[in-house]
Amino acid sequence: MKIKSIVAVGIATVMLTGSVFASNTPDGSKEHPLRVLMIPADTGTDDITKDYAPVFEGITKHYGIHFDLKAGSSYAAVVEGMCNNQAEIAWYGASSYGEANAKCGVDLLAVDVKKGDSVYYSGIFTRKGNDIKSLKDLKGKRIAFGSTSSTSSFNFPVAMLIAAGLDPVKDFKKVIIAGSHSASLAALAEGQVDAAAASYNSFGKAVKKGAIDAKKFKPLAKSQPIPNPPLAMNKHLSKNLKIKLRKAFNNIHNLVDASKIRGYGGKKVDRYDANFDEKKIFAALSKLGAVTKEVKVGMIDKAGQR
Repeated sequence: MKIKSIVAVGIATVMLTGSVFASNTPDGSKEHPLRVLMIPADTGTDDITKDYAPVFEGITKHYGIHFDLKAGSSYAAVVEGMCNNQAEIAWYGASSYGEANAKCGVDLLAVDVKKGDSVYYSGIFTRKGNDIKSLKDLKGKRIAFGSTSSTSSFNFPVAMLIAAGLDPVKDFKKVIIAGSHSASLAALAEGQVDAAAASYNSFGKAVKKGAIDAKKFKPLAKSQPIPNPPLAMNKHLSKNLKIKLRKAFNNIHNLVDASKIRGYGGKKVDRYDANFDEKKIFAALSKLGAVTKEVKVGMIDKAGQR
């Protein structure tokens, strides 16, 4: 009898514990909001969550889905957060979306759309009036990049350099891994480097804020169109909740003030597209095959040299 009692207590404890865990599972309710993690990219405000808050708040108001928005400490932290089930929704760049999908599998939620397009551009920028006229002229020069997980401040610029015949580990006098688009551009503005990698959105933002003087700096190279940074869902979300989220993002522009619909870089966008073809993201990422792990490690090592 004692053994049976002990077993019964054990089963009851497991059932109770399981029910407690289940009741704490984020489901979009007010008590258990969906956790949203965002890569710490340059934004229109000082806090990326403020750019996107009106969209999520609108969805809460009209669809009853609640959210808890947080900015991740790094690109890698947001990938790990999703894969460790610490987030139900994440905002990535194309490259970090690919990393998360390869690591744990994610489902595309939506991308922002402006004037019918869902793309942006990466660039390499330099000072006007110098002897740098093409990417090949960067050999022996100093160059800055953002985070190594960034699509447009690292991966596409490095791919463009390799395509131009440059070895990103051996051919530069100095490499700076600045950690963000704005920091990369700041290194250029301060004369620490001869060229800097960043998105065109970030360059435009830096000009608007006075961090970069458009009369002194210019684009040296521009990437192919890159799919806008996507929102992704944890694959463990229920099918019904995924359907509801996609419906909400597809229709939110009809339900809130148009000025509150923001996208990458804090820019005003027309709407969100929850039917965007994921294949377009992977097609863009296929252009980055030359940016191998060995290339990244070599560049990080070079950046650590003094």
